[in-house]
Amino acid sequence: MNTTPQERLMQVSDEANQTQLDLAHQQGQAYLKALNHMAHDVADTGGEKPAGDYVIAYAVEHAEGMYHREGDQLVWHAPEDENAHIEISVRDAGDNRFIPGLTVTVEVSDNENNTIGEHEQPFLWHPWLYHYGRNWQLPDSGDYTLKVHVKAPDFMRHDEKNGKRYPKGVEVVFENVQIETGRK
Repeated sequence: MNTTPQERLMQVSDEANQTQLDLAHQQGQAYLKALNHMAHDVADTGGEKPAGDYVIAYAVEHAEGMYHREGDQLVWHAPEDENAHIEISVRDAGDNRFIPGLTVTVEVSDNENNTIGEHEQPFLWHPWLYHYGRNWQLPDSGDYTLKVHVKAPDFMRHDEKNGKRYPKGVEVVFENVQIETGRK
C-alpha cells in the first residue's frame, strides 16, 4: 500500500495557500503510514486500488468487539457468529487523506462466484485508523472476492479550483482475497 498520490494535486487558491496544502499532504502521509501498518503488520491481508479521485484499500482481520449506541448508552458487543472483520479505507488520490461521510458497501463472493452477502460498511472510529467496516459471518476460510462500491458523496466541497472532486461513485473489485475465519 505504498501508493504515491496520483497527479491530482491541489493548487494554491483563495481557499488554500501552499502552507495549508502542505499540511493536508502531511495529514495524508500520516494516515497512509497508519494504513500501511494496519495492512502489513496487524491485519491478516490487505490491498488497494486507485479509482478516479479515490484510492480504495481493504484489510481483513478476525471479527472483533465494538461499542454500539443503545439509546443514550454505549454497549460493548463481542462477536457472536461473525468470524471476519472487513475494513475499507477510502482516501483522496491526490493527498492520501481519509475521506469521511461516504456510503460504502461491500459484496463478498466465494471462489465460485456465489454471493455470500452485501452490507454497508459504516464509518468506524478507531484509536489510530479511521475506516469503514463491520464484522461478517463467512462460511469458512478461503479465497473470496470483495466488490467495494463507494457512492458519490453528498457533502459540499470548498474551493472553486480544487473542490470539483468525487463527482461520481466508484466500484473496485479485489479478487482472490485469502480470508482466515475465526476470532481473536
